[in-house]
Amino acid sequence: MKVEPLNDEGRAEALDTLDEWDYDEARDAITRRFTFADFSEAFAFMTRVALLAEKADHHPEWSNVWNRVDVLLTTHDAAGLSHKDVALAEAIDALLA
Repeated sequence: MKVEPLNDEGRAEALDTLDEWDYDEARDAITRRFTFADFSEAFAFMTRVALLAEKADHHPEWSNVWNRVDVLLTTHDAAGLSHKDVALAEAIDALLA
């Protein structure tokens, strides 16, 4: 089943609900930097996100440097931001609530 990118209205609504996420217009993606006390906390966070991503069959682009995790979400099959990215961002945010 093909995933459709969000239209302008859907994108605007999603960005309004994802306060901590930034929009990358060039990639039609959302990004967020997470900072933790140390590498162990950052890696534990990545492990929890990996389990969510695998279950959703939707995987982030990310990087980790010591206590920092940078996450970028976009749907390659849709060539941009989709409901899958929004759902994964919300699930990631819920891990920290």
